Amino acid sequence: QVRISLVDQPLQPFHHQTPARIGKVQSIPSFLCTDKSPGEFAWRDPDLPEVIHMLQHQFPSVQANAAAFLQHLCYKDNHVKTEVCRLGGIKHLVDLLDHKVLEVQRYACGALRNLVYGRTTDDNKIAVRNAGGVPALLRLLRTTVDTEVRELVTGVLWNLSSCDALKMTIIRDALSSVTNTVIIPHSGWSSTDFHDEHKLKLHSSVVLRNTTGCLRNLSSAGEEARKYMRSCEGLVDSLLYVIKACVSTSDFDSKIVENCICILRNLSYRLELEISPSWLTANQELDGLMGSESPRKEADYSCWGRKRRKNKNLLEEQWDGVGPIPGFSKSPKGAEMLWHPSVVKPYLTLLAESSNPATLEGSAGSLQNLSAGNWKFAAYIRAAVRKEKGLPILVELLRMDNNRVVCSIATALRNMALDVRNKELIGKYAMRDLVNRLPGGNTTQLSDDTVAAICCTLHEVTRRNMENAKALADAGGIEKLVNITKGRGERYSVKVVKAAAQVLNTLWQYRDLRTIYKKVSGSTVGLQLLHIRAVC
Repeated sequence: QVRISLVDQPLQPFHHQTPARIGKVQSIPSFLCTDKSPGEFAWRDPDLPEVIHMLQHQFPSVQANAAAFLQHLCYKDNHVKTEVCRLGGIKHLVDLLDHKVLEVQRYACGALRNLVYGRTTDDNKIAVRNAGGVPALLRLLRTTVDTEVRELVTGVLWNLSSCDALKMTIIRDALSSVTNTVIIPHSGWSSTDFHDEHKLKLHSSVVLRNTTGCLRNLSSAGEEARKYMRSCEGLVDSLLYVIKACVSTSDFDSKIVENCICILRNLSYRLELEISPSWLTANQELDGLMGSESPRKEADYSCWGRKRRKNKNLLEEQWDGVGPIPGFSKSPKGAEMLWHPSVVKPYLTLLAESSNPATLEGSAGSLQNLSAGNWKFAAYIRAAVRKEKGLPILVELLRMDNNRVVCSIATALRNMALDVRNKELIGKYAMRDLVNRLPGGNTTQLSDDTVAAICCTLHEVTRRNMENAKALADAGGIEKLVNITKGRGERYSVKVVKAAAQVLNTLWQYRDLRTIYKKVSGSTVGLQLLHIRAVC
């Protein structure tokens, strides 16, 4: 169960071309200099302290020009960004966000966006926070009707959200506001009708793209951040509405979809441990659920001796992917929608149709998180994936030439195999693809984490299933696994070697198959497996 922690690249800085000269000679005499000839004058560019001082000028036109010039100077120049912060320019720019003149607001936002762009500007981002920048940005976002200003404000927030030290501050101060001001209205979730005109706005909304990018960063800030975001009214509903709306219009690869699916993936992480205890099931409800392999035998003692106690709730809580789902209201909303089996279909559609690797990884990671563990709703998700014919979609993506996507897909399949029926299907139809992605032959080299994930999937698929173990041997998996265990410390990490050894150890438990192993991989394999078993 792995959480994706994507800190997206902050918004590209806005380079606004400004005149070399600012203002008129009558209003800014300090910009005039004289040469050696009396009476001759020449223009010069103001230096940085002068520009920052002009931010406090009495004329709005001068303030706007000064902010625009700072925006120009800060473009791709980290030294200037540092100097502006040192000279107190950030505080003056934040003050201008409350200015009554639109042009001043616009250029102040543009300058701030450039000042906090990049991974090396955390000091500037903290300075914006300390100057009251987050509340000022939110005030402007709520009051302005200018589209460009709204785009700039959300761009600044996106850049600020890449700083770990500010994430919880932004969540506490801004989450509810941006959800109600941007996410809900732009998603269309609160509208009764979803017109074609709104579809166009949704796809082209820079404000929504920026805001979902900001929330994507915030959702990676840890458990407290996830709890805040799950409990934010309308947020999960709107994000899922955006996903479904884009799926319905075949818009599978946009940045908005990518951001939304990555947020949902992060919010789906550790649900069993982090949501309200009222949603958790007692241990007796978990065993035997959805084809559990070893139902728990609970005993009750009476004068007649030991007898098995029937669990009425267990029968009521089982769900095979068809009919009403136990434990859910008729109209789930809010955080409940994160783990409702209805989310499976749009996620699978993205996996089948999207060509964006980040969207594919996010969709697979969401299913991976939701299907992990013994939580009853994880069992429902595993059943829903089978019902929606999602297993072939996952298996096909194992062949993709993208390491991160393959890793998420392999781990999702491992979780799906916790369901007995899924395990049989994966063993029958996915074994050759899983073995093909192991090192050896002409396969593309994968990272150690991905190879370990594939080995863990093979272990789960072959555990307590002799037919799948035989299929692994028939697909040439034993030779590859043995070769991995021989490469410890040289070609493969300890993590990968242990994962491969675990699979081989599981295979050796099937005594009836040992002769097959020797036929497939030679007479020495039995001794190697015994040695690996002893090491494990």
